[in-house]
Amino acid sequence: MTGIDKQKLRFKVENTHNLPTIPATLKNILTFLENPSISINKISDFISKDPVLTMKVLKMINSPVYGFPGRISSVNQAVLLLGLNVIKGMLLGVSVFELMQKAMVGLWEHSLGCAALSSLMAKKKGLKSSEDITIAGLLHDIGKVLLAVNIPEVYERLIDVTEKHGLTILEEEKTVLGTNHGEVGSWIAKKWNFPKHLVEIIQYHHEPYKASNARVECAVVHLSDILVRARGFGFAGDNSIPEVNKETWDILGFTDEDIKELLLAMEDSLEDYEDLGA
Repeated sequence: MTGIDKQKLRFKVENTHNLPTIPATLKNILTFLENPSISINKISDFISKDPVLTMKVLKMINSPVYGFPGRISSVNQAVLLLGLNVIKGMLLGVSVFELMQKAMVGLWEHSLGCAALSSLMAKKKGLKSSEDITIAGLLHDIGKVLLAVNIPEVYERLIDVTEKHGLTILEEEKTVLGTNHGEVGSWIAKKWNFPKHLVEIIQYHHEPYKASNARVECAVVHLSDILVRARGFGFAGDNSIPEVNKETWDILGFTDEDIKELLLAMEDSLEDYEDLGA
């Protein structure tokens, strides 16, 4: 496969909202998220004006992972409780669901699983930013979606090559594109004005040791990604189950008993996530 100019690819990705195949509602959301002056009131009003979007956001926030099952009844209440960045990420996640389904069947389920386990790990580590880490788990593979909708034929061939030759998507992305879905996701996260630590988690979820501001959080999402792959919940785009980086074990310090406990909790949590795709 021939390579692609990285700068041209970045331009396409950063202008995803201009694609003719993007639904009008999603175009509005992507354009809205690019506004650096977004406030809690503005995002609350934006979501509340769309009944379908309101339903999706409330369904997500009332899932057990946030600890408010069945207790949040309004978008305004949700925004005040979870904050601007979490709601932005949630809005993005639920709005690109249809793109995820078209781009790669099973990717949404994988992303939900990663969000669930990332939340459990963050709480296990006593991290204060557990909601942010949950959103990072949900969006960690957003780069795959952006690649699949911007260069569909190239990315489809790329996936075919990985399946035929037993490669990983990460390896083939680097060969063909000169980048990977983590970096691609970080491009758009920066454009959408996400905070640095969320950008870094998305960019380095396969390489936590490269993170400078969110190394523990990157390690959480990295380990969650691999364990959810091993569990077979959803489909991340290839069948490989990478080894966990040694640095990740060192960073997190989980014992075998911790992992067993987390996996059991994950099974319970994933049952609650099965119906969040609708």
